[in-house]
Amino acid sequence: MTIYPLVIHLGPFAVTGYGLMMMVAFLVGGWGMQRELVRRRLNEEYAADIVVAAVIGGIVGAKLWYVALTQDPSALLSRGGLVWYGGFVGGVIAVLINGWRKRMPPSLTMELTAPACAVGYALGRVGCFLVQDDYGRPTSLPWGMRFPQGLPPTTAGELRKFGVAVPESTPPWEVLPVHPTQLYETAIMLVAFWALWRLRTHKHAQGWLFGVYLVWAGAERFLVEFFRAKDDRFLGPFTIAQAMSVVVVSAGVMVMAKLWRAREGMLVNA
Repeated sequence: MTIYPLVIHLGPFAVTGYGLMMMVAFLVGGWGMQRELVRRRLNEEYAADIVVAAVIGGIVGAKLWYVALTQDPSALLSRGGLVWYGGFVGGVIAVLINGWRKRMPPSLTMELTAPACAVGYALGRVGCFLVQDDYGRPTSLPWGMRFPQGLPPTTAGELRKFGVAVPESTPPWEVLPVHPTQLYETAIMLVAFWALWRLRTHKHAQGWLFGVYLVWAGAERFLVEFFRAKDDRFLGPFTIAQAMSVVVVSAGVMVMAKLWRAREGMLVNA
């Protein structure tokens, strides 16, 4: 199957599928947080504050992380060069600072943002698919997809630059089918969103839900990285993103354990 990028031309402006889906991701995430605030009988406007902080902090964090990886300061002013883990860290910092400014407990902010992060990530990966970035290694599976205008195209020559083993007999201009890892991640994180949404009424201490999200998101990214076409496997067969995934999962386990014990303590003292 051959897929081409989605680009909408509006006069001198070009709107990409990635830009559209990022907008949708923030809107849907904000809507989910707003619904939860209404359910808790809290000020629903806090959802919009979180979204604005996440957009600003996420873009800054993603750019700085990319510059740190590539040692290319000019990337700060380019349209591309956004790394998810950098955006996640930057977004978390900005959202927590905004919550402190609004005098909102960090545990409440964590609880609100867990499902929103999952659905936002899932929709964001649809954007990556529409712009044909962050795809996987070559595959012979029936759902393998060719991206002749991808970023970069899935030609044998470009895949070799990622360190992917492509037979020498394959000409560098041949477009190869690859794993649509963007869609793998979308499917997994939509299931995560469903699970986190169902768990909103859990009986653990407030903030426990964010620990669940961290474990799920880190494990998902760790597994999908094995299928990705990447050139940053500096840790043997493992990528930098996988190393970060281990940190994220560990942090999630610690959050869950701490807030589970907090609940047990409240039961004992009741």
